[in-house]
Amino acid sequence: MNNTTTMRGLGLALVLSVLAGCSSTSTQDADAGAGATDTGVTTGGAGSAEVNAVEEAPVQEEVLDTVFYFDFDQSMLRPDARAALTAHAERLKASPRSLRLEGHGDERGTREYNMALGERRGIAVRDFLSLQGVDASMIEVVSYGEERPASMGSSDSAYSQNRRVEMK
Repeated sequence: MNNTTTMRGLGLALVLSVLAGCSSTSTQDADAGAGATDTGVTTGGAGSAEVNAVEEAPVQEEVLDTVFYFDFDQSMLRPDARAALTAHAERLKASPRSLRLEGHGDERGTREYNMALGERRGIAVRDFLSLQGVDASMIEVVSYGEERPASMGSSDSAYSQNRRVEMK
């Protein structure tokens, strides 16, 4: 009986020493690269580390247009501008900040008319953002009329680039 008790004790000691040898508290990069988990079980190869790196990468926000163009002698928003402004509104509701809307016109028409048209365009953008839930008191509208053209020239191409509202 003494021999049996000794053998059981040695067997138990052997099992415990094997289990103790299998457990690891190392947190080195080599363990993570091999796909080891807290239990010491390997879950995958180097591909697991790549998946973890992708999951931990910061999410980059989509870059949105900040210039919105208008048709000749119009202050009504185009459909493409509405789509971009809807996305801007979601961001502004999540992280409110002040912004300035700068209205512009092309060189056709009187200086006074273009100042008023630039203001109407800026107000159209402000009102759209406000309808989407953005605090209108955080939005300043400024009109530059024809005074700050984006493109110099008297062509349709230059005119179309100058009929705009810039969000800053």
